Amino acid sequence: MRRLKLKTGMLLILSAVLFLTGCTSGEKKSQDTDTRTKTAQRQKAWKEAETSPWGKYPETVTYTLGQMKGTGNSNLPEGETYENNAYTRYLKKILNVQNKNIFMESEEGYDEALNILVKDRNLPDIFLVSDRETLEELVENDLIEDLTDVYKSCASDRIREMYEGYGDELLESGTFDGKLLALPETAIDHGPQLLWLRRDWIEQLGLTEPKTLEDAFSVIQAFQENRMGAERDEEPVGLVCDPGLVGTVSTSYSMDAIFENFGAYPEQWIRNPEGEIVYGSLTEETKNALSCLHDLYSRGILDPDFALRAQNNIRDLVVEGKCGAFFGLWWTPNNPLMDEYRQNKDADWQPYYLTSGARRQVEVYSTFRDNKYVVVRKGYEHPEIVMKVLSVLFDYSRYEADDTEEMNAYFALNVDPTARPLMINVDYNEATYMVTRHIREALYGSRMREELSAIEASYFDACKKYLGTDSPSVEEWAAYKSRITAVGLLVDASYHPPERKYMGDGDSEIPQILQQLEKKAFIQIIMGKKPVSYFDTFVKEWYRKGGEALTESVRSGKMSGTD
Repeated sequence: MRRLKLKTGMLLILSAVLFLTGCTSGEKKSQDTDTRTKTAQRQKAWKEAETSPWGKYPETVTYTLGQMKGTGNSNLPEGETYENNAYTRYLKKILNVQNKNIFMESEEGYDEALNILVKDRNLPDIFLVSDRETLEELVENDLIEDLTDVYKSCASDRIREMYEGYGDELLESGTFDGKLLALPETAIDHGPQLLWLRRDWIEQLGLTEPKTLEDAFSVIQAFQENRMGAERDEEPVGLVCDPGLVGTVSTSYSMDAIFENFGAYPEQWIRNPEGEIVYGSLTEETKNALSCLHDLYSRGILDPDFALRAQNNIRDLVVEGKCGAFFGLWWTPNNPLMDEYRQNKDADWQPYYLTSGARRQVEVYSTFRDNKYVVVRKGYEHPEIVMKVLSVLFDYSRYEADDTEEMNAYFALNVDPTARPLMINVDYNEATYMVTRHIREALYGSRMREELSAIEASYFDACKKYLGTDSPSVEEWAAYKSRITAVGLLVDASYHPPERKYMGDGDSEIPQILQQLEKKAFIQIIMGKKPVSYFDTFVKEWYRKGGEALTESVRSGKMSGTD
């Protein structure tokens, strides 16, 4: 009996052990299944994020950034930084990415500082390149990532549509040996220069608003004769002018409008009516424009001290109310006029589009030499971030989302684009005019606010507030004056951007010795130190000092789209 009881007990114990073992094994299998499921879900989430425009990373991805900062903290609201602002917070919310800025420089010193990092091979994960030679050095030394697949998988349909609207040349400018290595900024048209005049001075002197350039010159001459803006011991300023004479889309105070009115395009390569590729500074049209500028200088209309001015000095003249006339683009109310309006709301600056009759008779060629690009350090594990950020900032947040109030408020607050983590702009070529047409339709009642994109709605709100109050904020004034008044002139004149022609990869840059020769000759002619006929001597000297070989090089097939 005792043996039977022992056997029975052993069986019970064995059964219990087997039962417990079975439970433990079952639980382990269940836990393993849960782990595999979570791992699979996690891997799927990572893959979705890495291969789609708006997919959110399952964990925060922090990337180091090289950024071109703007003046005055890019006009960000108090307390905001380049790592913590409406843009970065929104990107964290949508994509779960965060920038860590380890390299920041102002526009003036950015290229030089970046070159040091390139030489030292000490690059951020993502950074801006605004110098073509630096980009080519990065490519030659295999220092940046191939973004070809990133563009295919993470560029939204609308972003691709924006790039495609510029033709093949734009993306090709960032493509080397068939690989997309740099994402270019889109060359959005900023329109022709407008002449900005102090309308309150016009009214004070009982003058008529100008309808032609010559009318405007007479107005400016009256400003001079009546010493408008000048203290007792000061000389009146007149039409301010950058000593560089012609500029780019990022500069004001140049004389491009006067040159274009004569059909002249200095500092650009052109194809003349005879079909020849020539340097635009050497044409008879440029000579005629210089003769006009000399006449303006002799009449006291052109600032007598223009040759000594620097950009900051000219800006101070405008902001301090010493100047009543200058050429600038449509966004001039944002910079510099907003600062003057902040101090003196009686300063009534009005834009005038006085060169609408000037039509290009020649093909003018653009270059990608000064274009901005975003690149990714070779070996960085998440190169797709750049394309995802661009897709969110320039597509999703503007056309799809309904939670972008804080970020969109930056437009009306005149926050500079340098506040964005990636300081390039991606948009349609005619975006400036599309925005204004849509805002005006909403103001006039033919379009609902709900039909506006985020950027349009932000400007619409600011413009509506401007029209509805006797004491608008400086930001509301700038929004209306730029988007409605200035761009409205171009829309009403049925302005359309001219077709772009681009330089090829050949070196068409003007050597410094020729640049200096040109600047000196032009200033001497304008100031009367040399007669206008000296222009012909300058042209011969330009060709003799290397210009002839340069021109032949450009003509020998190094231009794209010229055949």
